[in-house]
Amino acid sequence: MVPNLLLCGIVGSTAYGLAGTDSDVDRLGVYAAPTVAFHGLTPPTGREASIVRHDPDVTYHEAAKAATLLLAGNPTVTEILWLPDDLYEVRTPLGAEMIDIRAAFLSANRVRDAYFGYATAQLKRLLTTGQFQSKMRRRQAKHGRHLLRLLDQGFALYATGTLPIRVADPQRYLDFGEAVAADPEAARPALAAAEARFDAVTSPLPAEPDRATVEAWLHRVRRAFLEPA
Repeated sequence: MVPNLLLCGIVGSTAYGLAGTDSDVDRLGVYAAPTVAFHGLTPPTGREASIVRHDPDVTYHEAAKAATLLLAGNPTVTEILWLPDDLYEVRTPLGAEMIDIRAAFLSANRVRDAYFGYATAQLKRLLTTGQFQSKMRRRQAKHGRHLLRLLDQGFALYATGTLPIRVADPQRYLDFGEAVAADPEAARPALAAAEARFDAVTSPLPAEPDRATVEAWLHRVRRAFLEPA
């Protein structure tokens, strides 16, 4: 267990309702480094601010890094604040506060750019002879269904301000993944339709996130883990 863990939950395919019998159970968490760690010459930043483990996959981001990723609209990190209650395994008072202020991390352009942009990047990789083309069909199908999920979840968050985690029709995503594995071009209509949906609505999200609220939360975290002199 990581010290000073504020929030942790089950994410990925299990959370979406897309897990198969051979799927791993992925976890994502937010922890607080001791405040004194930021007073020296080498504060935890960049890769040092994340703890990544495999078999099974677990990622923990330090509170400041998690906040930065959330403010940028990172889809993977954003879902930690929107999980169904039964998927949270650790939720401290400061972790619960983070969930309470989740709307403060959101902004319309960042949500659209992050979700739609990530899905577009997935397609580009599928269409090349690079990473995904050299993988097994099962791996391509996984990326195909997550491409569709990103488009649907991103649009829901952009259009309503709420992020649904569990997909409504898992079979739709499984079928789409198989179609994309057979022919990556099958993803193009989904991207075009998603772009049209984004263009057709006015998002209730603000133009900029509420950085003051986020920073106030981070200050509370730092005070909570300030070691006595």
